[in-house]
Amino acid sequence: MSKSVRRYVQPTELIDVARELLALGCRFQMAYHRHSGRSLEIVYLVDQGPNLEFLEIIVRSEGELPSLSEVAPLLSWYEREIMDLSEITFIGNPESFPLVVLNGMTLDGSPFDPNCDVQPLLSGTPASPSLPEIEASQVQDLFWGPIRADIVETGEFHFAYIGEEILHLTPRLFYKHRGIEHGLQNRDPAAGLILAERVSGVGTISHGLAYCLAVENAFGFEVPQRAQLLRIVLAELERIYNNLHFFAMLAKTTTLKVGEAFGLLLEEEAKQINAKLSGHRLLRNLLSTGGLRRDLNVGFLAFELRSLKAKVQDYLDSLANTQSYLDRLMETGILSADAAFDFGATGPIANASGLQRDLRVHHPYSGYDALSMKIPLRTKGDALARAEVRAESLIGAFDLIDQAIETLEPGDINLYKPIVPVGTVDGLGWTEGPRGSCFYAVRLNDGIFERVKIKSPSFSNWKAFPLTVHSSNMMDYAINEASFGLTIAGADR
Repeated sequence: MSKSVRRYVQPTELIDVARELLALGCRFQMAYHRHSGRSLEIVYLVDQGPNLEFLEIIVRSEGELPSLSEVAPLLSWYEREIMDLSEITFIGNPESFPLVVLNGMTLDGSPFDPNCDVQPLLSGTPASPSLPEIEASQVQDLFWGPIRADIVETGEFHFAYIGEEILHLTPRLFYKHRGIEHGLQNRDPAAGLILAERVSGVGTISHGLAYCLAVENAFGFEVPQRAQLLRIVLAELERIYNNLHFFAMLAKTTTLKVGEAFGLLLEEEAKQINAKLSGHRLLRNLLSTGGLRRDLNVGFLAFELRSLKAKVQDYLDSLANTQSYLDRLMETGILSADAAFDFGATGPIANASGLQRDLRVHHPYSGYDALSMKIPLRTKGDALARAEVRAESLIGAFDLIDQAIETLEPGDINLYKPIVPVGTVDGLGWTEGPRGSCFYAVRLNDGIFERVKIKSPSFSNWKAFPLTVHSSNMMDYAINEASFGLTIAGADR
């Protein structure tokens, strides 16, 4: 995993550079701000294509920058986040109301400014969210949340609708924003991993591994091969139980109670295998910067996973042969390839819309380049396509674990007493989790974090999701949301 390439540009060049990169087939992944001495830098992370180094476009700014949201719509949320948490203003952003901070409130400083001795405070009074104006008669408004039934995460959703037709959806997340990026500041990397693993509980490995890879990239650590392969085993076990939960929820929303029960039962079996292997159902407390905290005995996995795989295949076949299930998924929540690209869709959502992208193949890490895998692809972009992509990914996870175990040889599982570089170093780490691409960009000074930026896949997919809701109907909403497999915690980091 190599370091990214940097390119410094002037604010006046920014839009032209963005257009140039997009014309070459590059794709923006995220944007964030960081302090460099007394100045403020905006960093745009760009994917230049398979097996090419990631590009960092860096712009220094004193206060204002042109918005790139018209050129690359996925950057709108990142710009709004930067405006909420710094003194930068993006001129031309069409959604210039707050994102992370509640509407009507402001921060009196930047929580990431190392030159500030006082913790910034929120001021103002929470107000109703900013909503688009809809010119139509008989429009009704429905506000759902932020407290919702069952054990679903906290979020507020505004539906503007006529009869059963949803004209517009405005999601309002970030009610439980935890400031994890700020919490990692001034921490030692070994102490920060516990926070990274808790950005999203069901993404323990995808977040924790991206974090470790970023630190290892910054420090130049070479992780032992055995540890790399065991990391693959853990990542694919996480993919298995997440996708089983996905199918259980999809069955629930299509009123297949037996299908829901079987999906949850299989998810439970997968989590029990996780616990037997690692001591934790969500696979926590195993990763470490430099490898793993301890070795794992995978001798029993082949038999247990073979049995589970057969049950999973039968379950998926049963769903695929249930006509009422298929009828509810077909043509529901269509996301076009252009919209998926422009709004930053990732993982199964992008693959189901015709964008064949997977960091395990296009930017391999942790030994994935030595394994054989196929990226699932569909072009319809509806709920059925997303389910089919996840079904292939689920079965593929079993195959990847088999390959990793067959390749596994005795050896070290961690670097002991690694040398930590002096001075300022930057690192970038990434993983392809069950929901898509996860990135960590880190800057450290004498081994202590100055800045950590987290790009969670759900942050990207939540941006694209409303496009599939507009002009749909109320009866399909729950199915559509379940087909995206979103988490709010992944955004409320």
